[in-house]
Amino acid sequence: MIGIYFSGTGNTKYCIEKFIYEYDPGAEAVSIEEETVIQKLNAHSEIIIGYPVQFSNIPKILKDFVDSHPNVWNRKKIFVIATMGLFSGDGAGMLARLLTGYGAVITGGLHLKMPDSIGDERALKRTLAQNRGLVSKAEQKIEEAVQDLKKGCPPQDGLRFYNRLGGLFGQRLYFYNKTKNYSSQLKIDKNRCVGCGKCVSACPMKNISISKGQTVAGNKCTMCYRCISLCPAQAITLLGKKVYEQCRIERYL
Repeated sequence: MIGIYFSGTGNTKYCIEKFIYEYDPGAEAVSIEEETVIQKLNAHSEIIIGYPVQFSNIPKILKDFVDSHPNVWNRKKIFVIATMGLFSGDGAGMLARLLTGYGAVITGGLHLKMPDSIGDERALKRTLAQNRGLVSKAEQKIEEAVQDLKKGCPPQDGLRFYNRLGGLFGQRLYFYNKTKNYSSQLKIDKNRCVGCGKCVSACPMKNISISKGQTVAGNKCTMCYRCISLCPAQAITLLGKKVYEQCRIERYL
């Protein structure tokens, strides 16, 4: 078994590592950004894959990763974990259907509510105690899911037809254009930016650069919120106009 993930503010990474440790302490969890991830995937027949849901959809970077390696998934047994701030309907189902098209066998799905990662919007903001409570509940749900998987009756979160309807009419139908392509809406306040370069090194898409002393954002943002959660000057926004909270998982552990 191997665990793979895409994670922005650390929620999904934490959940995948917890799941893998509970299931098989000797197994490895790696990011899809790791150079050797394909070789490692080819060496395993059972995969746990996790990602943060975006508007009831798959992050564009993850969809491109799956589509770019179509032969990797054939006949693999895959358990899908989707993390979210509130609701996704069929968050796990979206990736499950994509992988099934490449010959994967989906063994189950798990939805985990975690602290909201959209730091530049007021919606879903909770107290520190509430966020820590969410993490604790997610940990418990992971432990229960692992036991169910070992018993051969894994959870099926997001995989049923009514889940698909919930995801479609709950968010995806209205926000599909936000996840169809990469975003060009990342904004950097040049008056606040201190040019530290943390955002440059953190961006999984290499979408941010420093040119002539100015930090510049391109048009290939995958909305992971890493840069926004790491910027020491709170100079970066995406969906909103002001940073209300920098939502790294370390704050809630």
